[in-house]
Amino acid sequence: MNFVVFINGAVVSVMGAVMLLVAVLFADTRTIFLESAFVAIPLGAMVCLTQVNRLFPVHRLHTFLLTATVWITGASVGALPLWLWQLTFTDAFFEAMSGITTTGSTVMAGLDTTAHGILLWRALLQWIGGVGFVVTGIAFLPMLRVGGMQLFRTESSDTGDKEMASAARFAVATFWVYLGLTAICALAYLGGGMTPFEAIAHALTTLSTGGYSTSDASFGHFESYYLQWAGTLFMLAGGLPFAWYIRVLRGGRVRSEQVRTLLTFLVAVILLLTFWLVLTDGMAPFRALTLVAFNVISVVTTTGFATTDYTTWGGFAIAVFVTLTIAGGCTGSTAGGAKTMRWIIFWLALRAYVQRIFMPHSLRAIRYEGRTVAPDVVDGVIVFFTLYVLTIAVLAVLLAFYGLDTDTAFSGALTAVTNVGPGVGTIIGPAGNFATLPEGAKWLLAFGMYVGRLELMTVFVLFTPAFWRAWA
Repeated sequence: MNFVVFINGAVVSVMGAVMLLVAVLFADTRTIFLESAFVAIPLGAMVCLTQVNRLFPVHRLHTFLLTATVWITGASVGALPLWLWQLTFTDAFFEAMSGITTTGSTVMAGLDTTAHGILLWRALLQWIGGVGFVVTGIAFLPMLRVGGMQLFRTESSDTGDKEMASAARFAVATFWVYLGLTAICALAYLGGGMTPFEAIAHALTTLSTGGYSTSDASFGHFESYYLQWAGTLFMLAGGLPFAWYIRVLRGGRVRSEQVRTLLTFLVAVILLLTFWLVLTDGMAPFRALTLVAFNVISVVTTTGFATTDYTTWGGFAIAVFVTLTIAGGCTGSTAGGAKTMRWIIFWLALRAYVQRIFMPHSLRAIRYEGRTVAPDVVDGVIVFFTLYVLTIAVLAVLLAFYGLDTDTAFSGALTAVTNVGPGVGTIIGPAGNFATLPEGAKWLLAFGMYVGRLELMTVFVLFTPAFWRAWA
């Protein structure tokens, strides 16, 4: 427990240090961020000092508690400047949780004239949350065996390389890849006509697949085809596994089953919707391709940027986008959603089950990346999908209790748990935001973002008596 408290204290101090950086950069919000930093840094330091001599031993159960609590801590501290600025406590926490989980749902309007310090803080929350989740996915979730994630331990390491065997070293390498891609993205945006501030802010929220923008029109504020294709490319980059980047940079194999599957799926969906727009709307093919590619990849990678209100494309397009919401990017990326690896395992398990119906004596092994998948991995994936559907359904019912219409309640629950950002409908669709929802609904959605980001079971296991009995 001491280790868990120490790390949470360190998170508070680090975020306080980032607040100081924002205070130095922007005079218009300097007082807000200085006050926040002067609360966060001493508080975090005192917590760390009380625990520094009592950190060990660390039990596997501590990892569950650490993973679950650090995101609450991050959102709570991240909400402080927003609360001191002008948001209510509920809205500030919602915005910070949406940021730290890289969901991108927002209660803020008038972004085009909002203070740059606040806009940068929102972007930094998403960037910190993005790298935090990648490191969590590499170091913790495989060990916790959440939703079949133990399979990712094999995929994210090369067994013959002792240098990269350490999860800590792998996490450091991931950070540098993440930082490098963010810098390249910022330069690409700058070359396309964004101001330096816009380029940095959007790069932070693109690679983190977060989707916070500096404009109410989101990425649609930039009408340049170049910028929209650059955004498409770097959103996709954020949705690919960072372990794959590291392996390729070190001269390892390029082949990745989940990367190939995701790219194939994206190409098929983009071509289908492009043809749909050209045939039904008479749109020019290149413009249709640009709009579709950007918005499809934004939803699949759970970034949440939008260049247009795609809910006006007709019922077929809406159905496709709602379905895409649960798809997700690759395991080991900053993307949310169910993840490509799980969909592959689920499909292989389903195919094997169907085959056993008419060939009951067949023993067809499920293989992924050339290796046989253990039964506990398959069980974990099936349990994950079951819990995913139940969580979305229960959350939608609870949201409807607050008087939300069916579209808003269902799509709100779906977009929160999958960490996508915009829902469908006139209220929380790509052209709206979450500001007008009741306070209770905002807290429910914040909880949905939180459990969805941590792959559900990491949080829900804390509510079981068995976990605490094991602790004792």
